[in-house]
Amino acid sequence: MGKLFFDTAWLPGGWADAVTINVADDGRIADVAVGTLPAQDATRAGIGLPGMPNLHSHAFQRGMAGLAEIAGPTADTFWTWRKVMYEFLDRLTPDDVEAIAAQLFVEMLEAGYTSVAEFHYLHHAPDGSSYADPAEMAARIAAATATAGIGLTLLPVLYANGGFGGQPVQAQQRRFASRDVDAFAALLDGAKRHTKDLPFATVGIAPHSLRAVTPETLTAALPLAEGGPIHIHAAEQTKEVEECLAWSKLRPVEWLLEHADVDRRWCFIHATHMTPTEVSTLASSGAVAGLCPQTEANLGDGIFEGAAYLSAGGHFGIGGDSHIRVDVAEELRSFEYSQRLRDRRRNVLGTARQSTGARLYRAALGGGVLALGRPAGRLEPGAVADIVALDPNHAALAGRREDQLIDSWLFAGDGRCVQDVWVAGRQVVAGGRHVNRTDVARTFQVTLKRLLSKIS
Repeated sequence: MGKLFFDTAWLPGGWADAVTINVADDGRIADVAVGTLPAQDATRAGIGLPGMPNLHSHAFQRGMAGLAEIAGPTADTFWTWRKVMYEFLDRLTPDDVEAIAAQLFVEMLEAGYTSVAEFHYLHHAPDGSSYADPAEMAARIAAATATAGIGLTLLPVLYANGGFGGQPVQAQQRRFASRDVDAFAALLDGAKRHTKDLPFATVGIAPHSLRAVTPETLTAALPLAEGGPIHIHAAEQTKEVEECLAWSKLRPVEWLLEHADVDRRWCFIHATHMTPTEVSTLASSGAVAGLCPQTEANLGDGIFEGAAYLSAGGHFGIGGDSHIRVDVAEELRSFEYSQRLRDRRRNVLGTARQSTGARLYRAALGGGVLALGRPAGRLEPGAVADIVALDPNHAALAGRREDQLIDSWLFAGDGRCVQDVWVAGRQVVAGGRHVNRTDVARTFQVTLKRLLSKIS
């Protein structure tokens, strides 16, 4: 596919200068050479890093970012935010979803994400009926992926109930609901059909939460993953934990660890409210904690037990969730800063005399790769060529070397540090700008103006 030359690059063995990466026609890295001269036919770039996976996305919510920032007459929580979300999604057509998702995926790529796990639960028409193609909305996510060129792990959501213990789905949840596991299996088959031509695309499953599936439904659905990723919301809010205790006498993470065969295929989204025993058991299970620090802060969810979880050897990755902001640096910075504010000390997630930024970035890469089931995350032969190049001339990176580059990007920079991006060897961002930004942004603007004109 081509040659890429980096002034310096972060390889599995550490930093190296004058690095040439050859990308094979299938989009994988063929070989890596250090101390090289740039070939005449090589694309030259500055600071090369593996691209970051975004392990949790509700793409349509990017269109409502900022619309729920008005205080109500009572204390605002996730549950009051959810009312705004229901009102917004009730108007979305398949065309709208595709336009919003394409804009989001362009923004992700410009921020340094190279792949996304779409936790896809908007399945049906506004009245709850199926489209002629039950996987129509999955097809629109796939189309937006193709437009933007981001790597995709599609996770159709099983949403069968409206509360713990098999409560019926509420009217505002009718666009999510699966009639039964057989209907969900048909939806899953459609998702596989619509993603089969996307490079390295993966399809997994997402039982929404223990609120939305019974134990029997969960047991019946798990074989449909066929060895692929399994993502589930768990313990995001204290109310959820309290309701789970009332239903089962166990907490959500505790229940899953006791009743499901949790392993490296699993990703527990949020896992915010855990006991010390849950923290250590989740860490030892091999599952990934899917952290969404910007959304968790925006919704007032709480603070993940990051220091204890990492000390226990737990895997984690980062996700954009509601996409109130789209920025790799901000997500990782927010994670570290939440620990500092709680513990009133610095470099909480770092290790002695080592770069905190490098530790966070490396760990989020590893957890993200596990959660997406995508063979990327390392600049080495055989890996998918998902690569980000930072701008060495950005003020936040001036004069920095090696791990200082990552620390300075994450703690002093932002998405504007990202200069070039390749996904499976194809360049999708050049000079900080996505190659399809103009057309995608134009469609998004028209879509949002029309949608928001109908919302009071």
